[in-house]
Amino acid sequence: GRNVSVNGVAVPEGQPYLRGGITVTWLGDWVAVASGLGVRVASDGHQAVTVMVDAELRGDTRGLCGTYNNDPDGKCHPCPALWCGGGGARAACHSQPHAVPPDDFQRPRGDVAAFASSFGNSWKVP
Repeated sequence: GRNVSVNGVAVPEGQPYLRGGITVTWLGDWVAVASGLGVRVASDGHQAVTVMVDAELRGDTRGLCGTYNNDPDGKCHPCPALWCGGGGARAACHSQPHAVPPDDFQRPRGDVAAFASSFGNSWKVP
């Protein structure tokens, strides 16, 4: 089975959850978690994860999903198909398949990584 917990409390598989602005819904093989902050995450529990954010958060995100600012300035970086799933500002590089705008590889300290691997590793939590 799939294990989902909210603030350390297990949510029984298949049971809806709505407490403190957090909702958990089970959609066939998928589970979706949403917050009142405008962020939704869905996963099939195996390898697929989708992160969606409300338009009000445009330009205010950081991390693995990019900056969500649709800023196409500069040269777009090649991106491995496994990492590129749409969202963020990736649409700004529409003329270059599997490419991302330069600030989508922004690391926690504010610099921009040259490679997807160094970008991803920079966001690891100890």
